[in-house]
Amino acid sequence: MSGMLFTIGYEKATADAAIGELKRAKVKLLVDVRAVAASRKPGFSKRQLSAHLDDAGIAYLHLQRLGTPAEGRAAARAGNTKTLWRIYGKHLRSSDVREALDELAAILGSTQRVCLLCYERDPAQCHRSRIAEVMAERTGITVKNLFPPLS
Repeated sequence: MSGMLFTIGYEKATADAAIGELKRAKVKLLVDVRAVAASRKPGFSKRQLSAHLDDAGIAYLHLQRLGTPAEGRAAARAGNTKTLWRIYGKHLRSSDVREALDELAAILGSTQRVCLLCYERDPAQCHRSRIAEVMAERTGITVKNLFPPLS
């Protein structure tokens, strides 16, 4: 299989800007990889985001099991990326996460334009980059990071 997998972070962006970027990339399915699909930023909590995406013709799926465990989120907030990657690496090897990765791989095989969503603008600071790397290794898919205009 080959194709394209997009990623996007909504830090410093509005919901309209993020969705506009998804539409420009012709994304058909947004996969939310946050452990907790809630946000203080307007428009990015699960129900609001799903409804806004639906209005834009983009499907929404929350793969909660791919989210970062609480201790990894705490390390990220503290700026300790080394600890974050150690925790997330262990998390990726769990059976629940392997099943979610299998589900994502199957989706990538059947849907043309998929994008992973999380908070951090910089994909190098976000676990979605690790998910994208795993999918690229497993499926040969090309990863492209999207950056919505800053608000």
